[in-house]
Amino acid sequence: MNRGFYIILAAQFFSSLADNSLLFAAIELLKDRNAPSWQIPVLQQFFVLSFIMLAPFAGPYADSLPKGKVMFISNSIKIAGCFALALGVHPLLAYGLVGTGSALYSPAKYGILTEYLPINRLVWANGWMEGFTVAAIILGAIIGGVLISHDFESFFNGNPVLGIDTAPEFAILVVLGLYVIAALFNLYIPALPVEHAMPNTELAFLWTDFWRCFLLLWRDPLGQVSLAVTSLFWGAGTTLRFIILIWAASSLKFDLQQATQLTAVVAIGLAIGSVIAAKLVPLNHAVNVLPLGMAMGAVIVMMAWVSDWRLAIFLLILVGALAGSFLIPMNALLQHRGHLLMGSGHSIALQNFNENGSILLMLGAYALMINADLSVQTIVIVFGLFIAFTMGWLTFKHGHDQD
Repeated sequence: MNRGFYIILAAQFFSSLADNSLLFAAIELLKDRNAPSWQIPVLQQFFVLSFIMLAPFAGPYADSLPKGKVMFISNSIKIAGCFALALGVHPLLAYGLVGTGSALYSPAKYGILTEYLPINRLVWANGWMEGFTVAAIILGAIIGGVLISHDFESFFNGNPVLGIDTAPEFAILVVLGLYVIAALFNLYIPALPVEHAMPNTELAFLWTDFWRCFLLLWRDPLGQVSLAVTSLFWGAGTTLRFIILIWAASSLKFDLQQATQLTAVVAIGLAIGSVIAAKLVPLNHAVNVLPLGMAMGAVIVMMAWVSDWRLAIFLLILVGALAGSFLIPMNALLQHRGHLLMGSGHSIALQNFNENGSILLMLGAYALMINADLSVQTIVIVFGLFIAFTMGWLTFKHGHDQD
């Protein structure tokens, strides 16, 4: 594979690394403000809200310009959100601005794969893309946890540097540097011809075209199953990150720094599953991996009774491996069908709309369970059973569909 593909991977890695590191700095800023506990999952909701609100426009925008240029502009918006956080804007609003950049970035970063690579390399390329994203999640959780640790907080309380006197402020500065590195890589992404440019950019036309494409993708059998599975995965995966934080504190007696690093363990498993799927699952047999989702839900249910950190790590790696094994083929299948039906940028924006709608709903349900004072064990069991039964229904309905 030529240099251009690796530049795309590097740009994605540093941008995702910054996104994941910034999340924990924003959580710590909320705690410094003595914000109520329900605002922590709502923080992620503010991030994903942009994916839903901008979906009718993000796809056409990504398809109207060379995607490397779109990635650079979007990354600049993330930098602006980072500055807003540093200047004292409420974390919910500032992190929401970062989400706006991500909403515009995503159709370009995935859409460029279908334009740059042949069809028979899509699962392989998605494996690499998700592998680098997973590495960013792992390192982001570790870096974010270290940067907000008590050691850094104690150091800056006694030794202000460049006006920085708290660990979250220093974390934001580090994240800002990561976004700048990502932007530099964006500048060197190969410029590809514009595909599927919109013939009309009026608001009413974009809105109508979005819903036409929405129905087109959901009515396509393979588009439907891949969209349903990826939406479920991202809704469940994002919510699981927050569940792990309270579960680790309750069952394993971990502090926030240890709990944030535990979330990275799932990403290790995801990387393992991604590699396995990229090597063993051809695109035309992608639906064969659906039963793995039921197994993933069952393993999550088992976590409710775990109190030993070693067993916890094993189960979380297993959860990640199962998730990666079905996510990568489903992502590749969705990109392939979307590219054929409407164009890569449009289809990825639709994917973002559905996936982030799922995140919004599942985080909302999680916030309601927290507000209702349900036990951590009950939350974990309900969450795992929901995933197992939903994936079981999708397996029953689509288990024999083939590309």
